Amino acid sequence: MNRMVHSEVQKLCEMVDYQNGTIVSKTLIDKEKGTVTLFAFDKDQSLSEHTAPFDALLQVIDGEVEVVISGKKHYLTSNDMILMPANIPHAVKAIDKFKMLLIMIKA
Repeated sequence: MNRMVHSEVQKLCEMVDYQNGTIVSKTLIDKEKGTVTLFAFDKDQSLSEHTAPFDALLQVIDGEVEVVISGKKHYLTSNDMILMPANIPHAVKAIDKFKMLLIMIKA
């Protein structure tokens, strides 16, 4: 199952598993106005610097990550979140294995 089921309780941290040497993603909600995606990064895995046309909210579910926004480094751990603004360069690197929820609103 790739999407959330209406009215069904699920444990976010258990919805995606770590895999050695890679990044795993699972789209939970995919609508015209936005997406919610769950990611699991193995240690030292990263998303290189890029931009997105919409604001994106990154919430750490488990582990530790370095998020670089416009050249400034931010270190986040479980339950931390950060807003990555539209059209601003950002990158993500797993300091340790980590899971994140990425919410992108397109409107």
